[in-house]
Amino acid sequence: MNILITICARGGSKGIPGKNIKVINGVPLIAYTIELAKKFQKKYNATITLSTDDIEIKKVAEDFGLTTNYERPSFLATDTAGKIDTIKDVLLFEESLLKDKMNFILDLDVTSPLRTFEDIEQALHLLNNNPEAQNLFSVNPAARNPYFNMVEENSNGFYSLVKTNPDGSVMTRQSAPKVFELNASFYWYRRSFFESNQKSAIIDKSIIFEMKHICFDLDHPVDFLFMEYLLQNDKLDFNL
Repeated sequence: MNILITICARGGSKGIPGKNIKVINGVPLIAYTIELAKKFQKKYNATITLSTDDIEIKKVAEDFGLTTNYERPSFLATDTAGKIDTIKDVLLFEESLLKDKMNFILDLDVTSPLRTFEDIEQALHLLNNNPEAQNLFSVNPAARNPYFNMVEENSNGFYSLVKTNPDGSVMTRQSAPKVFELNASFYWYRRSFFESNQKSAIIDKSIIFEMKHICFDLDHPVDFLFMEYLLQNDKLDFNL
């Protein structure tokens, strides 16, 4: 089984400047992802690759044992560049070196490192055991529910629930259909996913892996402070 692990880390973050290599709990953020990838590589003989346009990110990755000759092209290093196209480009590069095709691709997001080896291994088994599924992404139960406490503006300027339960109104949060939110931590893909010109990770043949522990990505400076507090004070109920 050929497995490619992609770590995509673009420079020029606006929300948290330099966040991919910003030090958190004593080490650069990207180090958490590299170390997990190396553990998975050791057991599954996987290939790890880095996609970045930033020389400083590449240097920090090298300090933690991840080197690459791949250079992300400029058209994939913009704010509007899609993640799927970015993964596919480095996938084709690595396959050209291997002179063979990958079976599965694991994309680990640098900015959402609260995941475990067991998470990604169990998720691989889920995808592998569901031959119709094209990909899988990690989720947590959603804090808000579109059937109960999320509203949107109607064409007449008034507001109503985002979704209506076909069986009638939902009176309590517990009775609402279960919904999930992507935590942007990891994505598994079959190789065939990248042959269908998809632009989004959410397709009609996607499945999920529900994490049983806290996981969130770093979008704002306060997210970084919160995650650092959890790491520094040993507040996680699992081991990274």
